[in-house]
Amino acid sequence: MTDCIFCKIIQKQIPTDLIFEDEHIVVFKDIHPKARVHLLIVSKKHIKSLAEVSEKEAALISHMLLAVPSLAKAAGLQGFRTVINTGREGGQIIDHLHFHLLGGDHLPGM
Repeated sequence: MTDCIFCKIIQKQIPTDLIFEDEHIVVFKDIHPKARVHLLIVSKKHIKSLAEVSEKEAALISHMLLAVPSLAKAAGLQGFRTVINTGREGGQIIDHLHFHLLGGDHLPGM
């Protein structure tokens, strides 16, 4: 996806405050944080949203989710929230699969 901002970040065409990277994901700070700690965990594979995930991405989704506790611990979080916005009605702004990791403040209940 040539117009995808996350794909451009993954390809190092746009600089970001990179926190973590491996062969499957990149993790960086959200530029419009909703909490003291607000990280984006982004799949290197371009998948539009969680609604487009199939069984063949099960290992990728598991990898993304399993990264959350260690990222939270590294950020000094004792509690955190993980959010996956899906579709425009679900609050998704960038059409590229990503998880939000939020914490560092008392987050209101949902």
